[in-house]
Amino acid sequence: MKTQSGIKTKVSGLLKKLALPLAISLATYSQAHAADVNTTGLAVTEDTVKVGILHSVTGTMAISETGSVQAEKLAIEQINAMGGVLGRKIEYVQEDGASDWPTFAEKSKKLLVNDKVAAVFGCWTSASRKAVLPVFEQYNGMLYYPTFYEGLEQSPNVIYTGQEATQQILAGIDWLVKNKGAEKFFLLGSDYIWPRTSNKIARKHIQKLGLKVVGEEYYPLGHTQFNSVINKIKLKKPDVIYAIVVGGSNVAFYKQLKAAGIDMTKEKPLVLTISVTEDEILGIGGENIEGAYAAMKYFQSIENKNNESFVSAFKKRWGDDIVIGDVTQAAYLGPWLWKAAVEKAGSFDIDKVRAASPGIELTTAPEGYVRIHENHHLWSKTRIGHAQADGQYDIVYETDELMEPNPFPKGYQ
Repeated sequence: MKTQSGIKTKVSGLLKKLALPLAISLATYSQAHAADVNTTGLAVTEDTVKVGILHSVTGTMAISETGSVQAEKLAIEQINAMGGVLGRKIEYVQEDGASDWPTFAEKSKKLLVNDKVAAVFGCWTSASRKAVLPVFEQYNGMLYYPTFYEGLEQSPNVIYTGQEATQQILAGIDWLVKNKGAEKFFLLGSDYIWPRTSNKIARKHIQKLGLKVVGEEYYPLGHTQFNSVINKIKLKKPDVIYAIVVGGSNVAFYKQLKAAGIDMTKEKPLVLTISVTEDEILGIGGENIEGAYAAMKYFQSIENKNNESFVSAFKKRWGDDIVIGDVTQAAYLGPWLWKAAVEKAGSFDIDKVRAASPGIELTTAPEGYVRIHENHHLWSKTRIGHAQADGQYDIVYETDELMEPNPFPKGYQ
């Protein structure tokens, strides 16, 4: 008769014999599964998927882009806490574009070729986006670009999570004319692609409405002496200063505007910006921009449950004193939209993710709700905010419906 210990020994031996082939079988299954969701050599393992974050954390644009980095990291952390993407945790490689467009191109190539990332969340200025675009198209990467921009572009390798011109520039000017009776405009911008092209579109729209542009000036990124142009503005007496100054230059411009005796709360002239978010106001000081208006799709003061949760999580992660601007929120959308497209495609492969992207919707977006159009831009609302002394915007207008993105508006190219 076999003893109980003898039976245990035989069973143990049988399990040991089965263990190796069972482990091989499971490993083979796991490897096949990984191959199914990654057929193009991206940095995807059984447990992780690698993505890139590419923004300026040094140089004049750091004041604007730091919030985007924080938002993308928060989104990645939240996605990982929910189990990741296709069962894989997201790892990120962060690179600094350093407010220098050739550096952006160099770093994007490194992320795509060396790091083999499955997606990149990055850029801020149109100049940086234009610099990296040939790289993404050559190496077939996918960029999630968060900034409101001039439009006139549609790439199969970019998802544009900010607004294009019809959703911001045209809608903002229409609001000014209808609600403020504006007739004379002075256009002011930093000297690179986005402000120049945006003001070209603004000028055409102003002229189509039978109104007048009384001045137009541009200054280099990082410029800090605006007294001469402020004097020109005083002489021209526009109804509106249409301002597209970006980065650290905003601090100097708005402080000098106030010091020159232009009280924006009196709206003579009225200031409308399409570039100053709450992030920049931290540097400018709420008291120096109080009374200005901004045309964007998101303000931290939006009242809905999605935004309440987002603001709370953002402050918990990055500090109670932190503020959240339009581009920061649009950057937060990037990882979530990518996750949804990957899961719809059942693959990390760029071509499959691209094909799955149109129609992807995000009902949990802090701005309320967004959907990816076939042209790779987002359906979203336009809002007008009125700058307050505390550095926040009071929302005075928003469109009733989502605006369809149209990056190539007829007559504005």
